[in-house]
Amino acid sequence: PDTVRKVHYFSTTVADKPGQTFKVLAALVSGGVNLLACAGTTRGRQAQIDVVPDDTRRFAAAARKAGLVFSEKKAGFLIQGDDRPGALAEHLKVLAEAGINVVAVDGLSAGAGRWGAIVWVAGQDVARTGRLLRARAK
Repeated sequence: PDTVRKVHYFSTTVADKPGQTFKVLAALVSGGVNLLACAGTTRGRQAQIDVVPDDTRRFAAAARKAGLVFSEKKAGFLIQGDDRPGALAEHLKVLAEAGINVVAVDGLSAGAGRWGAIVWVAGQDVARTGRLLRARAK
C-alpha cells in the first residue's frame, strides 16, 4: 500500500547563475535540514527554487539564520509506495472523481521498486484532498 503525507513547500528566487542553487542548499544542509524534494526552474534572469523540508521548524530556523527569504508555506501531498503501472493514476483518479483540480504533480521512480510523487492542489482543496487520499500527519 502507498503512504500519503501532507507536506509543505517553500519557494525562493536567485540569480540564474552557476552555483546559486548550491548556495541555498548548502545553507539548509548546514542547518541540519533534510529535504524530501527540491525543484528548480528558470524564470527570465532568475531561477526559482522550490523545497519540501522534512521538518518545517528546522527549515525556518536554518533559512532565517542564513538570511534566506522564502515564500509562505504552501501544502501538497507526498505519495510513496511500491512501483507498479498506474500507481500515480490511482490517486489522481480519486481526486478527479471528487472534482479536485491538481495544480501540479511531480512524480518519479525512486529505484529499488519504489516510486514517489508530490501532488499540489489549490489551498481551498488541501483539507478535502487530505481526507480523500487518507493522508497521515508527520
